[in-house]
Amino acid sequence: MTFIAKPKIHRGAVRNELGLTRRDYEGGMSTLCAGCGHDSVTAAIVQACFELALPPHTVAKLSGIGCSSKTTAYFVSGAHGFNSVHGRMPAIAAGAIAANRRLRYIGVSGDGDSLSIGLGQLGHAVRRNIDMLYMLENNGVYGLTKGQFSASADVGSKSKKGERNDHEPIDPVLLALSLGATFVARSFSGDKEQLVPLIKAGLSHRGFALIDVLSPCVTFNDHEGSTKSYAYVREHLQIPVAADYVESRREITVDYGEGDSVSVEMHDGAHIVLRKIDKSYEPTNRARALAYVQEHAQRNEYVTGLIYVGTYRRDFHERHNTPEEPLNSVPYGKLCPGSGGLSEVLARYR
Repeated sequence: MTFIAKPKIHRGAVRNELGLTRRDYEGGMSTLCAGCGHDSVTAAIVQACFELALPPHTVAKLSGIGCSSKTTAYFVSGAHGFNSVHGRMPAIAAGAIAANRRLRYIGVSGDGDSLSIGLGQLGHAVRRNIDMLYMLENNGVYGLTKGQFSASADVGSKSKKGERNDHEPIDPVLLALSLGATFVARSFSGDKEQLVPLIKAGLSHRGFALIDVLSPCVTFNDHEGSTKSYAYVREHLQIPVAADYVESRREITVDYGEGDSVSVEMHDGAHIVLRKIDKSYEPTNRARALAYVQEHAQRNEYVTGLIYVGTYRRDFHERHNTPEEPLNSVPYGKLCPGSGGLSEVLARYR
């Protein structure tokens, strides 16, 4: 893909404890459609990495194929990166994580890349509890191939051409919960106030952290009849955060109390209603989390926020006893102990 560098302007910019500005965590200029929700996700990742003061060279970013997989080119230009084939990012990530546990791994994928061709890959990454933040940018369509329905498209949702989807969707949140994920969250691309803290929490979590981000496709899935358009998603949100933020053509902000509802005027003049849930929700109960998500799904509501977090499962490194020292820094003599060492290893399998 074409990489267009952004100008480095630091005069008067706020710096973190490493002396870096927010611009130091950005990447190339986005080539996605204007107003794409994925660019808002990128902005949230940039902000989270800046606030955590992550040294860019300690970050590794991975992706597969699709509009979402272009995202990794747009943040932390000083990080390590790998763009894999369609649906195979989790396997590449697992290999990298096994070889070097000192990096922070951010995988960015889409609903097509993760829930269709990559469904098996995602499932095994969850059950192995590999240490990474998995950002699933979910828009319900294949935007890179002209808007066909993806595996997350809701029943009854209509395509831009008017076709109706009759297949049941795969919900990545319910999937991750049922497979034993230790960190499960959902957010909306336009809700930066909620998304940034979730990303920071996911990056700090030991084990597999999934954030399903509802990220409307402005070209193929932001029309009337779509259940993943900006208007529909905002009309059916359940939000446990005190402020709301939309980043498209201009900012829309709103502040309201727990249990309150608020009517917000969108860019097209339409009004949607947001209602915030209270703090009584308990995110450490897996069974309750599953029931809660399913209960609201039956009302056509998207539950957003930290849905489940647990620490009782061993992570990938504990289970497989991976070395503390990155393999690329292990001396050659230790990596290749000679014929005597090889004979000892082979003897274990006789």
